[in-house]
Amino acid sequence: MEIKELNQILGQKDAKEQLQSALLCNRHVILIGPPGVGKTTLAKNVAMNLPEMTLNDCEFHCDPKKPLCPQCISGKTKKTKKFSGVERFIRVQGSPDLTAEDLLGDIDPIKALQFGPKSIEAFTPGKIFKANNGILFFDELNRCPEKIQNSLLQVLEEGKATLGGYTMDFPANFIFIGTMNPEETAATEKLADVFMDRFDSVHVTYPETQQIEEEVVKTKGLNIAEWPKDMLTLTVAFIRELRMHKDVMKKPSVRATLGLYERAQANAKLDGRKKVEPEDVAKAVISVLSHRIELKPSIKYLQTNEDFLRQEFKRFSNEHKLDGGDYL
Repeated sequence: MEIKELNQILGQKDAKEQLQSALLCNRHVILIGPPGVGKTTLAKNVAMNLPEMTLNDCEFHCDPKKPLCPQCISGKTKKTKKFSGVERFIRVQGSPDLTAEDLLGDIDPIKALQFGPKSIEAFTPGKIFKANNGILFFDELNRCPEKIQNSLLQVLEEGKATLGGYTMDFPANFIFIGTMNPEETAATEKLADVFMDRFDSVHVTYPETQQIEEEVVKTKGLNIAEWPKDMLTLTVAFIRELRMHKDVMKKPSVRATLGLYERAQANAKLDGRKKVEPEDVAKAVISVLSHRIELKPSIKYLQTNEDFLRQEFKRFSNEHKLDGGDYL
């Protein structure tokens, strides 16, 4: 699968090159990185670059020459349709509630009695089949139970699936792109070495430069009030300083920068102004950032996130003459 352009996400040069290289030889990939750095956007951008395909007009995107769903195999699907890459991008959200049957499908006992337990008519395809001739995007892969890992192992390695005691061929043709946050530990499962061995890993990081992060928020964020350029630069710099702070363990994501960018504009609008001022940023800091950071254990038992942010924003405001710290 050749992907020529991945331009929906700014920066991330190394991640883009690694992803293009892996997809060129049809490798399955896991995008690894903290929240809010564009992993999902990157995967969607891959789908946008897939060539249009003429397939059967069914929800499983069957190749007319190699049908896989019961309806197409029986000849009931007569029409074909052109599907874009985006239409063949199927998202699965990792969660502890996800079952192998949800993902792969299941044997219908009534149909099994009617058509035979190993017949295709007795099989109800799961969501993974909808990614046929496209991309299966598995968000937060390490939030799914170990049983899901085991079911995917067989599919990715052998092209077969064992369901309800029956082993059946799994002819779906897709590229698997998963995501995970390596720093997240709550409600997550360790991905087994034998499972990870089926993938290439691509690491996605925070925006490489201040300029790129400014461009990200201006491109992705709402624009309902004017941002003075110097003040936007300082606001983004404050977020980037927090990420580097020695006492901050969980770092604010790009969504935090975007949130501060938008909320400051909203505050200006509510006060009847067309231009963002330092007080608008200050009023949004606690609401936007307090739940997006985590202090190191040696600090968090002595100081709350809110007090830490007040202290840091006041210090930053005084150093850069922002004149906004008094509004916290």
